[in-house]
Amino acid sequence: MYCVDLNSDMGESFGAYKLGGDEEIIKYVTTANAACGWHAGDPMVMDKVVKMAKERNVVVGAHPGYPDLMGFGRRKMVLSFDEVKNYVKYQIGALHAFTQSYGMKLNHVAPHGAMGNQCQYDEGISTAIVEAVTEFDKDLIIYYCAGAVLGDIAKAAGLRTASEIFADRAYMDDLSLVPRKMEGSVITNEDVAIARCVRMIKEGKVTSINGKELDIKGDTLCVHGDGPKALAFVQRIRETFAKEGIEIKHL
Repeated sequence: MYCVDLNSDMGESFGAYKLGGDEEIIKYVTTANAACGWHAGDPMVMDKVVKMAKERNVVVGAHPGYPDLMGFGRRKMVLSFDEVKNYVKYQIGALHAFTQSYGMKLNHVAPHGAMGNQCQYDEGISTAIVEAVTEFDKDLIIYYCAGAVLGDIAKAAGLRTASEIFADRAYMDDLSLVPRKMEGSVITNEDVAIARCVRMIKEGKVTSINGKELDIKGDTLCVHGDGPKALAFVQRIRETFAKEGIEIKHL
């Protein structure tokens, strides 16, 4: 029997600006990565996401990013070690206030956007995140992009980890995500996306954008909540996985 967590990035609206279909997507996932107010989200949005998660028995993790609302946290920033560490700690603490108020336990930390992408190879940023989590709550799980150095550093620090794979993103030959500015970086064809998901989980394989066969490990499968096919993807994943003998449950 195969088993995987199904997560989605949520709470990425801000003030009067609405992004993503959280109300519908949350019906199909087991885990929500909630924006913490820096790349997206605000206190009202965070409260709404945690409340919905509580009602649907969906676990919640922090999705900290760079303080870059205009760029949605997808632009690299040059920060000191302590800045990264304290920015992450600050965002985890903000979301924790809401999970605690609803009697929920914060489940994990999944770095967002440029911060998460830099964790593929950047040991400094990865270590700063790991230290922030360790000092806050050693029981939190670190979600890291498959193959990222963040996973190794978190494991060495004694933290629980989950290797994250993506339903809607293409991979480079080194397992890093294809930069969004490149054509083909985001997968919008439902059939292609679902077939890739099944193969990643059952065979531990994925084909890079250049046609190279790569080994990949997936504990948790992510569908980006702001994607144009996000709702269709999570619905099809549920239907297909049931037929393929893949159980979906949170970690």
